[in-house]
Amino acid sequence: MPVVTPYIPEYITVHIGAPSSGGENVTVTFSNYIKNVASSEIYPTWEPPALRANILAQVSFALNRVYTEFYPSRGYPFQITSSTAYDQKFIPSRNIFENVAKLVDEIFDDYIRRQGHVEPLSAKFCNGTTTTCDGLSQWGSQDLALGGYNSMQILRNYYGDDIELVIDAPIQGIRLSYPGSALRRDDSGPEVAVIQTSLNRISQDYPAIPKIWPVDGIFGEQTENAVRKFQSIFKLTSDGVVGKSTWYKLVYLYVGITRLSELVTEGQTFFGISFQYPDAVELGDSGEKVNVLQYMLAVLSQFNDELPLITIDGVFGPVTREAVRAFQEKKHLPETGIADRKTWDYLYREFQGVSETVLDNPNLFPSERQSGADADTDYGTTTQMTQFPGYPLTLGSHDA
Repeated sequence: MPVVTPYIPEYITVHIGAPSSGGENVTVTFSNYIKNVASSEIYPTWEPPALRANILAQVSFALNRVYTEFYPSRGYPFQITSSTAYDQKFIPSRNIFENVAKLVDEIFDDYIRRQGHVEPLSAKFCNGTTTTCDGLSQWGSQDLALGGYNSMQILRNYYGDDIELVIDAPIQGIRLSYPGSALRRDDSGPEVAVIQTSLNRISQDYPAIPKIWPVDGIFGEQTENAVRKFQSIFKLTSDGVVGKSTWYKLVYLYVGITRLSELVTEGQTFFGISFQYPDAVELGDSGEKVNVLQYMLAVLSQFNDELPLITIDGVFGPVTREAVRAFQEKKHLPETGIADRKTWDYLYREFQGVSETVLDNPNLFPSERQSGADADTDYGTTTQMTQFPGYPLTLGSHDA
């Protein structure tokens, strides 16, 4: 949730011992941290593919802790611990093996992720002899290397065929996700979109929180109401303002619900929808801008029989082109089948009109079903089966 693009931190702060212990916090460069972990966890005499596979797992696990703000969201002033019961072994001031240090220098800015996911894989591992786990077996990786496996074959053996390697990730200082000041009504920007997306996902497990639609990065009445309900449920000051405590409670719940810090995870795939005109969208294009275009067309087709139904698949094919042409004909625009700026603006204005007059109308689509005088404290009054998600469900729809 916190950041769109994972990065390699210049420095990482390690707590010596279990999270709640009184141990010191040690700040080291990320590459030196990995050198220490690798020298503490594996043997330098192992085959190079086994060493490489283990180091990539260690890098990815640490980056997952940084990306998910696993400990800061719990109020701790560090990114990871030295306890193998929670994280991976780190021994202050230990000797570093020369061949391990050289290999880490080559690959400390590479990491594993699942295809289609944003977050670094929480690449858990164990020694494979005295302890076993669902992740990588350290001694097993050496056996596979001796059998001729390369590092990616070893990793896929343990983590699955759907993993990929990100090469040369950017390096920067630790970036806390909290924007630095509270977000409230009438604010806008990507941080608001993060709030909206997070609340929508959390509401699947806590359905008393009303859905927000559209996810547009604008802190309006819907967002304020959802924030208030979230704060009420989790015993925060119910003021509708997202300060630091509310922000990190959102991070904590979002990461936990989606299991972003687990080996088996729902995965982080997107952060909301931007309706800002990207550039001309036309036949052969693909990606998020096509998804947004198709979504607006799909919504409008529910209210206008002149527009054909389309599948939201992120691919601008002939059917999408015909839908654009049909909309252009309806609006007396040049029928090019290309979503240029004028077509996009007309399309967005009509979509917004439907959203404001129909989808946001509480009489037509109530976000909560009240029951009794104390309905505000009755978290069971809205259920996943009865709460309208805030937008029409059509072919290709998916959860936030």
